[in-house]
Amino acid sequence: MMKYSILIPVYNRPDEVDELLQSLTAQTLKSFEVVVVDDGSTLPCREVTNRYAPQLTLHYYSKPNSGPGPTRNYAAERAHGTYLLILDSDCILPPGYLEAVDRALKQRPLDAFGGPDRAHDSFTPMQKAINYSMTSFFTTGGIRGGQKKLDKFYPRSFNMGVRREVYQALGGFSPMRFGEDIDFSIRLFDSGYRCGLIPEAWVWHKRRTDLRKFFKQVHNSGMARINLYKRHPSSLKCVHLLPTAFTLGLLLLLCASLWCAYSLLPIAAYLLLVLTDASLRTRSFHIGLLSVAASITQLTGYGSGFLRAWWSRCICGKREEAEAFKTNFYQ
Repeated sequence: MMKYSILIPVYNRPDEVDELLQSLTAQTLKSFEVVVVDDGSTLPCREVTNRYAPQLTLHYYSKPNSGPGPTRNYAAERAHGTYLLILDSDCILPPGYLEAVDRALKQRPLDAFGGPDRAHDSFTPMQKAINYSMTSFFTTGGIRGGQKKLDKFYPRSFNMGVRREVYQALGGFSPMRFGEDIDFSIRLFDSGYRCGLIPEAWVWHKRRTDLRKFFKQVHNSGMARINLYKRHPSSLKCVHLLPTAFTLGLLLLLCASLWCAYSLLPIAAYLLLVLTDASLRTRSFHIGLLSVAASITQLTGYGSGFLRAWWSRCICGKREEAEAFKTNFYQ
C-alpha cells in the first residue's frame, strides 16, 4: 500500500500548482501519490498536472466549487495512502520534506501532525513581511509552529498530515468556509488522538501578495474564531483575544493622542520591537518596515473580524451562515 497521499485542493492557481508539483518531483523519498482537485476553477490546472504525470503518481479531478473542506474530503475519498498529507496550493516543499515526516513518524508515531512555514528567498519583500507577521512570537504568540508559543500547536491545512483511518473516523473536514482546519484539529484532540508538531517538516508558504488581500484573509480568520468558539467553547484562549485587544487599544490610543501625543508611546514601542526583530530575522531593514505594516494589518484585520463576528453571533444571535461567510474562500 502507498504510505503517503498528498492532497492539493486548488482554485484558479495553476502557476502555484506548477511550483508545488515541481518541488514534489525533487523529494528524496519517492513513496507517495498526489491527488489534485480543481474546486470549480475557471483557470483549471489539468494541463499542468498532465506535464508531471510521467514523473509522479498523480491523479487529477475537477468538481463544482464547494470550498476547501469538502474539496479535501473529495480528495481523501480517492486517496490510497496510509497517511494523508494536506497542503495548500501556494506551498513549495524542500527536497527533504517527506523524508523528515517519515523519520519523525518512525521515532514517534502520531495520528496527526503538522509543520511550520518559512519564506523562500524568491518571495517578494511583501510576502516575506507577511510571512514574518504570521510566524513571529510577537504577532501570533508562536501558535503556528514557533519554538516559543502561548498555546499548544494545532495542525493547519497548509501543512497537515493525518492517518487516513483517523480522518475517516472523524468524518473529514466540516463545510465551514473559514477555520475548518482548526475545527478538525480540535476534534482530533477532543477524540484523544496523538497530535504533534514536526519542526523539520517545514514548507515555503507564499501567502498573499498585498496587504488588501492579507487583511481580508485575517479578517475572515478572526470571524472564524467566533464560529469555532460556538462549536467548541473551550477552544477560545487568551492568545486569541490579543489581536482584538490590540485593535481596541490602538483606537483608544489614537483618540487619546488628540489630547496627548505621548499616548502613542506604547504602540510606538511595540512597533519598534517588531521592526527590530523583523529586520534582524530577515536581514533587511526594508522588509522590517514592511513587516510593521503587515503586523498592523494582521492584528487589526483579525481583531476587527473577531469583533464583527462576536457582535453578529454572540450579541445579535445570528447563525453561522451569515452573509459574510458565504463569500468565496479563495478570492
